[in-house]
Amino acid sequence: MRDEGERVNLDARFAGLPVPQPKQTKAKAWKQRLRLLGLQAIGKTLPKARPASTSDARKILLIRPDHLGDLLFLTPTLRYLRTLLPKAHLTLLLGPWGEALMRGNPHLDEILSCQFPGFTRQPKPSVWQPYQYLQEQAALLRPHNFDQAVILRFDHWWGAWLAAAANIPQRIGYATPEVIPFLTDPLPYRSNRHEVEQNWRLAHFAWSGEVTNDERRTTKSRYTESIGPLEFFISPEEQAWAEKWLVSGQPSAAIRHSSLVTRHSLVVIHPGAGATVKLWRERAWAELAQRLSDERNCRIIFSGGPAERDLCQRIAGQVSPKPMVAAGETSLGELAALMRRASLVIGPDTGPLKLAAAVGTSTLQLYGPVDPLKFGPWGGSQRHRIVTANLPCQPCNAISYSPQEAEAHFCARGLSLQSVLTEALDLLSD
Repeated sequence: MRDEGERVNLDARFAGLPVPQPKQTKAKAWKQRLRLLGLQAIGKTLPKARPASTSDARKILLIRPDHLGDLLFLTPTLRYLRTLLPKAHLTLLLGPWGEALMRGNPHLDEILSCQFPGFTRQPKPSVWQPYQYLQEQAALLRPHNFDQAVILRFDHWWGAWLAAAANIPQRIGYATPEVIPFLTDPLPYRSNRHEVEQNWRLAHFAWSGEVTNDERRTTKSRYTESIGPLEFFISPEEQAWAEKWLVSGQPSAAIRHSSLVTRHSLVVIHPGAGATVKLWRERAWAELAQRLSDERNCRIIFSGGPAERDLCQRIAGQVSPKPMVAAGETSLGELAALMRRASLVIGPDTGPLKLAAAVGTSTLQLYGPVDPLKFGPWGGSQRHRIVTANLPCQPCNAISYSPQEAEAHFCARGLSLQSVLTEALDLLSD
């Protein structure tokens, strides 16, 4: 049962060895260069934009193509804009995968859906399809007569081009090479800022027309009181579901109404992630759950999506008594309600860990290739912590490895059980 045989002494095992790096072929580099030249040429042909409205009742289109975690990083900015512009009409253009997350957000007036090319997690279509789709979507946006578009992802040239094709007069975004041809107001991009701050800076400019040089945040905590926390809004029905599940999901009637269903003893473990290179060892998850159960009398719940149910069942089967498994049984809101009842949520760098933070629950996040300074927990280090191997190649932000290629990367898989357990016990003691 114990994970000793799979623990990795990273310093000893990998000292002096070459670090695997993502490869970029000459063909890919040429493709990117040709695309940049093409985008620059198209940008020069754009008609001059009409004057943008500066009214407090302006119509603003926010464009964010990403998935769960990055959309949650947007929530403080939505709150900020609504506070500053209570009469404005705020529309968020996102993928259909994000609608459930934002549907209950009171700061938005409207949600529009778009199958953003490159973000659907589906096989790539024909080479021309993204450009044909762009023109179709632009035609749908034009009747809205938006005054401003804010392209929130720093490298989202497709979204910036879409805003230009929709004749939106003011287009705000970051001055990265492929995006800038389509912007009327490019802002300097600072790569060392957290994604929450990147969103906030663009929104501040949309409101004030001024580029902020706010340095009040602290690098250690990646948090400022002026921006505030992430948000997710749980419905009464979702909260009632979680209460019912926590009772009916208990393995025996003897403990259904015991203190083990109170908030202070529940730990949710979310072992899955969208990228294989982010995953920790299954045996390590099982041992962690066993130690938390034995040493702190914690009640463990394994969470995940339908595709992660088998993973959670395999891990839970190695723990005694067997934990509850909620994987595949919850909607997004029900998962959030379940996490809000927990004292701690543990998992890899993935969207559901940001969801836990958004509902006010402490998190412990295992980081591999992704930069925690830019994409890490948003909140104080007293409640949200990370564990990382601190390898010389970290962070590389490369996650598109096949399962076979991921075997050569130990940044997440090689994390020691003790390092994770120590942080978990400390958070549970607070």
